[in-house]
Formats: sequence, structure tokens, C-alpha cells
Amino acid sequence: MKQPLFGKTLAELQELVMELELPKFTAKQIADWLYKKHVSSIDEMTNLSIKARELLNEKYEFGLIDSTKVQESIDGTKKYLFPTAQNKFVETAMIPDRDRKTVCVSSQVGCKMGCLFCFTAKQGFQGQLTAGEIVNQVKSIKEVDEISNIVYMGMGEPFDNLDEVLKSLEIFTSEWGFAMSPRRITVSTIGIIPSMLTFLEASEAHLAVSLHTPFHEERQKLMPVQVAYPIQEVVDEIKSWDFGRQRRISFEYILFEGLNDSSKHVNELVRLLSGLKCRINLIRFHPVPGTPLKSPDEKTIQNFKEKLTQKGITTTIRASRGEDIYAACGLLSTKELVK
Repeated sequence: MKQPLFGKTLAELQELVMELELPKFTAKQIADWLYKKHVSSIDEMTNLSIKARELLNEKYEFGLIDSTKVQESIDGTKKYLFPTAQNKFVETAMIPDRDRKTVCVSSQVGCKMGCLFCFTAKQGFQGQLTAGEIVNQVKSIKEVDEISNIVYMGMGEPFDNLDEVLKSLEIFTSEWGFAMSPRRITVSTIGIIPSMLTFLEASEAHLAVSLHTPFHEERQKLMPVQVAYPIQEVVDEIKSWDFGRQRRISFEYILFEGLNDSSKHVNELVRLLSGLKCRINLIRFHPVPGTPLKSPDEKTIQNFKEKLTQKGITTTIRASRGEDIYAACGLLSTKELVK
């Protein structure tokens, strides 16, 4: 079975061309074809010698994967469904917003973290995505040349697949790759501390932490990871890190009716995040099948935001997008799995 070239770093390509006894500069040429140009086969790499292309074709394939299904929302949001090497499926959302187009990529097939509010969790863990499969979610969509931002907020926990996520970030941000600024990329985590610290050291991308409640017992019910990595410890580690002027730390907070939307939650969030320059992104909960949780009404959401703002915490309410196509959950891929 041939290996895919797509998803390899420049260092890996350099090792590859050395094994094939090709000139070292061939690696940079291949990277240009993989990540900067719109071709889909080795034979289209026309500045490589015929011999080089023949040698590559013997062991390798280009490695791009087309989506198998696309849904489009009335607001312009699109959800792409991509097959994986494990014969499973992952979802990718493209979210337009004025002069921005953001791609929300998945990092795993399913997820093992078991968060109560997440439909992807109902799949269980199906497998890891390779760096190529992560980057493919950007390269293989129609809007690839218009993408302004990337968020790792799709299916899976990025820091449970750290090596491949870091490799994909290298491809997105390196001059030989997509040459994107890391300040246009955000990686979200539920708070796996060792991997989070490695990420902070190895990448300059923004960090987003799924918080959802500042109270230990409540968060444990929502997110089993709280047992291993309590949110207080996660925040303490973040407070000890120098983020500099440009790098952003944010906390994702899905509001649930009667569970985490009270004044006591505001006060505890202020205590928890005291001294940390950050923002809270409030998210309306859109119910998924089999989950008893509900979203508060709009007045409660606005009041929660205002109280946090008055306490000195920069707070935004994330605009709901793609509700009619379930753009923010694993519903489409779960349906494909149970066909």
C-alpha cells in the first residue's frame, strides 16, 4: 500500500528524498506542490524530473481526500464530511463571517472524553487522525483560498492526539507550508495539562480551554476529565505561563439552564480567573439527541455576560451559526457510522 505524501513535514520530505537518492532541494519542491498549489497527483509536479516522479509514484501517492457530503446552512455555514483511513468519518465546518472565513477542523475520529453535552462523545473513540487528515480538512474544501482562520474545535480532543496536531500546526504555519500566522489559529482543549504545556512550548497558536463551570462537582458531572485535571490546576498552570502581548487565552463556556448560569457562577469565575488576562466566550447550547440539558433564555445569557463584564472579565457571546445543519456537533458523522 502506498504512503501519502500529503501531511509530511519538510524534514520528513527531506528524509524521503535522501532515501530515494534525489537532490535535497526536491523536498522543498514537493512541499510547494503539496501545500501551495492546486494539484492532486505526483505526475502534476512538473518541475520534478521524470525519474523523480517515477520513483515517488512507486512508493507514494499524493494523498488528498475529497469530502463525501456537504451540507450548507441558510446562513452560509457549510459542513463537510470526510472519510478517514479507518473507514470512519469526521466533520469539518466552514463558517463565513463578513470578511472572515473560519474552518473548524477535527483532530480525532470520535472522542474518548465523554463530555455530557457533546454528541461526538456518543460515538466513543474511533481513532486518531494523521496530520495529513487534519490538514486535508482545509486543503480539500472549496473555500481553501479564502480561509482566514482555523480553529481546532471539531470532533475529538486535540491534546489527546498531540503529536499529529503539532505536526499539522507546523504545516499550517511554516513558510514551506501554508504560511499562516499562528495568531490566526486557535486550539481548544478540555484541559489535559501535560499536553497543554507541551503545546504552549512548541506552538504560538492561541489556546482555548473548555471551562463550562468553575465548580469542581458540577464540572465533574459535565466533563469526566475534571477528575484527572481539575480546572483550578489547569488555570494555575496557565497563570504561570507568559503569553506575551499577541497570544490569546480564552475560555469556552456553554450556558446550561439552571446549572451554570447563576450569580454564584459569575463570582466563582471571577475568583478562578483573577489576575489572568483572558476572555470568556459564552456559547448558547443547542440540544442534541439524548441529552437532558437546555439553554437558558436570551435574557439570562445577556445578564450573565453583563455581570462578567462588570467584574472586569472580557466576555463575548458567540454567534450561533449553522443550527439547521447541526454544524457544532457530531451528528452527521454519527449518522454515517450507524447506516
